[in-house]
Amino acid sequence: MQFDDVILSRRSIRGYKTAPVPKALIVEIIALAMQAPSSNNTQPWNFYVVTGEPLARIRAGNTERMLAGVPESREFRTGRVFAGVHRDRKVAVAKQLFSAMGIAREDKEGRHDWVMRGFRQFDAPVCIVVTYDRVLDGSDDTPFDCGAVCTALVNAAWSRGLGCVINSQGIMQSPVVREHAGIADDQVIMKSIALGWPDDAFPANAVISERKSVAEATVFVGFDEFCS
Repeated sequence: MQFDDVILSRRSIRGYKTAPVPKALIVEIIALAMQAPSSNNTQPWNFYVVTGEPLARIRAGNTERMLAGVPESREFRTGRVFAGVHRDRKVAVAKQLFSAMGIAREDKEGRHDWVMRGFRQFDAPVCIVVTYDRVLDGSDDTPFDCGAVCTALVNAAWSRGLGCVINSQGIMQSPVVREHAGIADDQVIMKSIALGWPDDAFPANAVISERKSVAEATVFVGFDEFCS
């Protein structure tokens, strides 16, 4: 795929085939992703790639603890609750997804099942847990670098026919994730990425989130009229 085709066609995948993903292909994707920009070449990122029985144990522990009311324990800062236009965008994409899945506003069971899907890493055959070196905790550059490598990873995967969705639901119960993924104590769990072959029959996979325009997002300074 050409670069523009990857960027313009990629979308978040929330429904996957059960077919396994070859380890060699994942290695190839991660190697490409690690070419992402990094502040002062610090490369703070690490990847714990989980599948099979260990992933099943993470899913079970994550969902069981959430259903039991155990407070979530994400290790990376969560920030404030979205408000204003940012909340509006979050609500808008949720409406798109629920509409695609045929989940009505009053369908509590359907909405609950959707939330559980997130805690199960969307039933993807692979989960990539992205961590960063604890010694860099608090650095402003570190989350920027990890965001860059995650973006590169999902685009590299898409270029090879694989789908991803970057999420936090699958790592809500960090002790469970840390135990079954064997995450070292010198690492901080930041994000997780569900990865696998997209199920084209899954309705939500067709959803493309709306993006604001360049005009809304950009301020040009110092450009003459003839440069427009």
